Amino acid sequence: MSISPAEKAPTLGASETVMALTVKEIDALKPGDRAYKRSDAHGLYIQVEPTGGKLWRLKYRFDGREKKLALGSYPIVSLADARQRRDDARRLIANGVDPSAEKRKSKLRSKIAADNTFGAIADEYTAKQKKDGSWAPATSKRSEYLLSLLRGSLWPMPVASIEAIDVYAAVKRIQDAGNVESAHRTMQLAGAVFRHAILTGRLASDPTRDIRGGLAKRKVTNYAAIVDPEGVGQLMRAIDSFGGQALTKLALQLSPHVFVRPGELRSAEWREIDFDNALWSISPEKTKMRKPHHVPLSRQSIAILREARQITGPSGYVFTGIRTRARPLSENTINAALRRLGYGPDEMTAHGFRSMASTLLNESKKWHPDAIERALAHGEPDKVRAAYDRSQYWSERVEMAQWWSDYLDQLRKGGDVVPIGGGRANSSAPRT
Repeated sequence: MSISPAEKAPTLGASETVMALTVKEIDALKPGDRAYKRSDAHGLYIQVEPTGGKLWRLKYRFDGREKKLALGSYPIVSLADARQRRDDARRLIANGVDPSAEKRKSKLRSKIAADNTFGAIADEYTAKQKKDGSWAPATSKRSEYLLSLLRGSLWPMPVASIEAIDVYAAVKRIQDAGNVESAHRTMQLAGAVFRHAILTGRLASDPTRDIRGGLAKRKVTNYAAIVDPEGVGQLMRAIDSFGGQALTKLALQLSPHVFVRPGELRSAEWREIDFDNALWSISPEKTKMRKPHHVPLSRQSIAILREARQITGPSGYVFTGIRTRARPLSENTINAALRRLGYGPDEMTAHGFRSMASTLLNESKKWHPDAIERALAHGEPDKVRAAYDRSQYWSERVEMAQWWSDYLDQLRKGGDVVPIGGGRANSSAPRT
């Protein structure tokens, strides 16, 4: 009758002297019908499973109770490593710390670190910005894209382990790819994620603080715009001759009259349009300044909107997508239409209608500069003054809206147009 290794294994008594194991002996241990163990020294032993696995264990006493601590499996954890782990555990015991409890805490800390990766906190931060309405849809889309550029670097790292050099290396790769502006904006967003981690108690300081100024300087990017009267007249006539989609043409025709930001035009909804009071009320979540913006509508604007209403009204988006009415016009549609009309990106852009209006309205000397600023929905840092200005300049803005549309009609007709203020042929006007 054969005897299994487990049956051969001696029962160890408290006073029995055990010889230390050797690697050769461990390698020679074979599985039996049931688990058995071979002791090393100072409570360390290896347990041989029926499946062949060899598991390191430490038997120790703490607070008068016998306990066991798993130290890993052989050969992943070598004999020398197992003895080192045993000695580490014995030092904890000597200092009054239960190594099993410490191991559980370490696992918990590792889990918390895994849950608090940069990527997890970035997702949490972006969700908060969208829920709070702090980001317009276009801002949200752009910000999420920029943060996604860090997926190959910072994303999987525990946020508390990230240092300034890690962030710098990640954003510098974006810069070195020729995207300086994106690198700057990505670093700003990373800083916002780190500050969110600080506010929620998961980080002590923002590592981007020490690397600001380390990237290449940004180049001022301007939106090309036509700002001379004759050129504006040519553009208005070109728009009227547009032969593409009807809604695209109507969006093109409305753009110079209302000169709102392209995203605000694209996302316009019929519920925002008050035909009776000739008013377009843009809700704060759609505006760059996160404040409601009211646009007085000229007779020409009303006429264009009434025509659009025959196509997409009476509810939903004013300018719907080509494939579905559930989505607004694509963000590239207006610029693509301008290219189709022969205007290159260095001549005219969808955003350029704002620069066009700003330049010519200011050069006309007919309107208070603050009234023009209110019409452009530029931010006013003083909230009290902002409220006062909206009230003070509303009547002037209503009058200005009609004058501007009439002036555009005059330029379209191409009659005797006297340039106001000596406008230039075309301009790369600053972002507005």
